[in-house]
Amino acid sequence: MEGTVFTPCLEGMKHVKSEHNEMLTKPFLELCKTILPVIDKFGAAMTLVKSDIGGNISRLEKNYLSDPDKFKYLYTFVQVEIESKTAKGSSSCTNGLLWLTRAMDFLVELFRNLVAHQDWSMSQACGDSYQKTLKKWHGWLASSSFSMALKLAPDRKKFMDVISGSGDIYADMERFCAEFGPFLHDNHKFLASVGMDDMKAS
Repeated sequence: MEGTVFTPCLEGMKHVKSEHNEMLTKPFLELCKTILPVIDKFGAAMTLVKSDIGGNISRLEKNYLSDPDKFKYLYTFVQVEIESKTAKGSSSCTNGLLWLTRAMDFLVELFRNLVAHQDWSMSQACGDSYQKTLKKWHGWLASSSFSMALKLAPDRKKFMDVISGSGDIYADMERFCAEFGPFLHDNHKFLASVGMDDMKAS
């Protein structure tokens, strides 16, 4: 593999914002898709996360494709749903964007842990990231199924070997966290500004 598993993500990040610094829908969703192959490398431990992320990308993409001009900017989904009072529905795009952003928070935190704590096992890095990000939004059911899945975390060394390719994996991971984190922060900031950043799961 040319570069590392993060190479396509790092390339995709250059196109996410317009010249007016607005988040563009299609490039943001495409960027999130480039992270799916990285999640694949975790195997069974990340099945839940992957299906969650994939489902939320599909939901947003389907709406985007219904009117690409109208939904050119990512936050239009939310603004339209707030006007029609449908933003809080479990199948809304607002909910999809919120949970997609939270799942990405978890992954950024996990990769941060792998860079900062090179002595930690994979399950330790995953557990710590989960506590810091998703846990407070999960009800008992989601929390217990997530904790069970994380017990299947792969061996750290094997995982790092698989994702390294020909590049400098720790440098790419660090860059991914530094550059992707601010996009997620922007999403939270916008969702909070319209009172939609604190919805919980059952």
